[in-house]
Amino acid sequence: MLRTIYEHQRYLALCVAAILTVIAWLCWIIDDWPFTLVLITGGLTALGIYDMFQTKHAITKNYPLIGHMRFLFEKIRPEIQQYLIEGDLEEVPFSREQRALVYQRAKGAEDKRPFGTMRGVYDAGYGWLTHSIVPTHFENTDFRVDIGGKDCKQPYAASLFNISAMSFGSLSANAISALNKGAKMGGFAHDTGEGGISRYHKEGGGDLIYEIGSGYFGCRDDDGNFNPEKFKERAGQDQVKMIEIKLSQGAKPGHGGMLPAAKITPEIAEARDIPMGQDCVSPASHSSFSTPMELVQFIKQLRDLSDGKPVGFKLCIGHRREFMCIVKAMLETGITPDFIVVDGTEGGTGAAPIEFTNHVGMPMVEGLTFVHNTLRGAGLRNEIKIGVAGKITSAFHIAKALALGADWCNSARGYMFAIGCIQAQACHTNHCPVGVTTQDPIRQKALDVENKSQRVARYHRETLKALGEMAGAAGLEEPRGFLPYHFMQREADSKMKEGSDAFPYLPRKFLLEEGEDHIEYRQRWRRADANSFAPPEKPAN
Repeated sequence: MLRTIYEHQRYLALCVAAILTVIAWLCWIIDDWPFTLVLITGGLTALGIYDMFQTKHAITKNYPLIGHMRFLFEKIRPEIQQYLIEGDLEEVPFSREQRALVYQRAKGAEDKRPFGTMRGVYDAGYGWLTHSIVPTHFENTDFRVDIGGKDCKQPYAASLFNISAMSFGSLSANAISALNKGAKMGGFAHDTGEGGISRYHKEGGGDLIYEIGSGYFGCRDDDGNFNPEKFKERAGQDQVKMIEIKLSQGAKPGHGGMLPAAKITPEIAEARDIPMGQDCVSPASHSSFSTPMELVQFIKQLRDLSDGKPVGFKLCIGHRREFMCIVKAMLETGITPDFIVVDGTEGGTGAAPIEFTNHVGMPMVEGLTFVHNTLRGAGLRNEIKIGVAGKITSAFHIAKALALGADWCNSARGYMFAIGCIQAQACHTNHCPVGVTTQDPIRQKALDVENKSQRVARYHRETLKALGEMAGAAGLEEPRGFLPYHFMQREADSKMKEGSDAFPYLPRKFLLEEGEDHIEYRQRWRRADANSFAPPEKPAN
């Protein structure tokens, strides 16, 4: 008997709803006011009956009405976790401390903290900057780097902290406008992402890095192949300061994408130069080149078509030998990019398959170190500037990246936080609660362009000011003077390890000379082929 009662408790909510419906109906006979109650309880009763007979969800079939609570809690789980459960230092993927720092600097609020660090300074992985007894001081913290090699006619003086690639379509019109207007106010660059140059990029007037992906959006023919004339027109715009070929991105390297026809608006079609009513495909690889030699020739073609503007490429490091193939092609042809952007697998503003997000691609620190040392080993480091992206939100992140070999840094999610992102992780649903990653015209109205653009500029300014204070504490003349030895890290055995030991700068031109040192580099260099990305054939048994 008790077992029977226990088993049927799962129908209690449905029974209560049905009883309340009957009571409300009887009261309605006497007076009009219970009518609304009849509609509510009757609707719940009907839903519960439907739950009992549907076959799609087992939990609502066994637990009518109550089972829907699971879906509700699943929907609001990210918000519940970050507001009520996670600690200030727990990263999912950005900790509350990281997000709060961006919010405070973007708003111009106090960003100092009393009572000491909350971090375990004796725990493995803790890192710190070594400081000088004779610190320096910077009056001007608008730090810049000149980008443009020997064949560049229009070099660009880029800020050390710019907006990383995020396409219109992934971000809302208001978000793009706020970012670009903020970039204009602060005098720094805004990467368009592979979605092309939209009207909202143009309206803002900020400096643009025109990213060319495998879909060639904005510079494609009817078949989706590269169109030189269209590219020349886009790249010739005064706003466009650099051109970036996207080989891969940190969120999903080696993976293409598809924007369904239903999500393509006239504005997106205009920016991407694609027809309405058709799915928009971004192939996994480029059609304009398939070998290292063809890639460097494509770089030369884009530089010529853009009248000598800086041209480079972005990639997340995968097969290290393949990057060395590109470097060998540079040496054989004498054609070098003006810059290379290293994207870490920890990056990613949009949605990606979970396997790619978690397990494909090299993290930024290791990728940057490899690219930096490979270019040093080939004698090309002084000719090519290196940018990096991958969870960079603070001056400490920038300083460490500069020490490991970067010339400047890009941030995507940092600037998303600056315009109001709350890390709801609903970017791919079109239901972004703050209007950043949605094409819903009502939702994006919540993002006030004028207000948020000021926050973007302020976040940039305050972060570079903090970078100047860190460089000053280290006694440097400028932030690009950071070297690995300025940073220390605690090992698992509680010992300190200097950055120069963990991420050393390898000798210049060592790959061009005979030797057996740094064998992990030399072995790949010997297998690299400037004419093909294909792996060398294995010797016969």
